Amino acid sequence: MALDRDRIVRAALDLLDEVGLEGLTLRALAGRLDVKAPALYWHVASKSALLDEMATTMLRDLLAGSPPPDDSTDWRQFITMTSHGLHGMMLAHRDGARVFSGTFLTADDAVAASEIPMRILTREGFSLRDAVGAWQTAYAFVVGFTIEEQAVEPRAGQRDPRFDAGRRADRLDPASTPLTHQASRLMFDDAAGRFAFGLEVILDGLAARLARSTG
Repeated sequence: MALDRDRIVRAALDLLDEVGLEGLTLRALAGRLDVKAPALYWHVASKSALLDEMATTMLRDLLAGSPPPDDSTDWRQFITMTSHGLHGMMLAHRDGARVFSGTFLTADDAVAASEIPMRILTREGFSLRDAVGAWQTAYAFVVGFTIEEQAVEPRAGQRDPRFDAGRRADRLDPASTPLTHQASRLMFDDAAGRFAFGLEVILDGLAARLARSTG
């Protein structure tokens, strides 16, 4: 089978799920593809370039599988839906959030997808500057939360034992730190609930800002 960008990226995503970001090297990827490492350099010049291509493919796959919003979609509904979509996209791959964070999108259609949130947010009263701020704030929350989530649970159902809630609580004296002792049971459980809470807080803040600017 001919070596091309899509085959390389798909193989890299599969390898990522097995070995994580630290284990993902061009040498290991070449072995997976049964080619010599120099053959990869015709398509990806470095690991950084490979990560850019992987992130772009992740986003394009998400966009391809997501129906476009219609005219009845309001800004809050759109950010909620999109944030959950991005969250799921990153969780679908081991270290997916770290791969996606800070990467350069290599496909123009992936970059152009930002037109949709800008259009929805400005249509509903946000200035363009506030629309950019709202979108970037929600995005940064999703990436940051997911990085932390995957540090605790690198793979679904496989928690790093260091983050066991009971073990954390046992390190604390309930007499001197009663609230922290109780909170330890909450800090690493119900990630989906904590994600929804954080997103709701951001949305409430944006709604208040919008009301002040348009009231």
